[in-house]
Amino acid sequence: MNALECKLPPPLVALLCAGLMYGLHGWLPAAMPLPAALAWPFVALGLLLDGSAVLAFFRQHTTVNPLKPQNSTALVVSGFYRLSRNPMYLGMLCLLLAWALWLGNWAALAGPLLFWLWITRWQIVPEERALAARFGDDYLAYCRRVRRWL
Repeated sequence: MNALECKLPPPLVALLCAGLMYGLHGWLPAAMPLPAALAWPFVALGLLLDGSAVLAFFRQHTTVNPLKPQNSTALVVSGFYRLSRNPMYLGMLCLLLAWALWLGNWAALAGPLLFWLWITRWQIVPEERALAARFGDDYLAYCRRVRRWL
């Protein structure tokens, strides 16, 4: 396991990306010719994805702690987990896209891109290794049925 793998809580990574986006918004004025109101559907989708994913974990009585994926006690494959293996991270990505739309700045799109890259490499890939070790063929079959993001 690499020193950065599963070390930063994904909500913190999202907040850091949001801060970067705000900084880029002020530093690189590159107006996006879209109404800020387009952000609201992404906010709604992001909150729906995050909330329902957390609820699915509680219903299965398994950990929601992304820093310790090896502590999972159940494989969650219901709800939005039928469409994406990572609806919580997809929800956070939607919230960052909403923030970029709200800021109305093309440069702010660097935040969602950075989040996607970081979460994929330093969070999702190590989680996948841990879940494959923990749940074996059941998890591998799930991975064949459901895509990582969408």
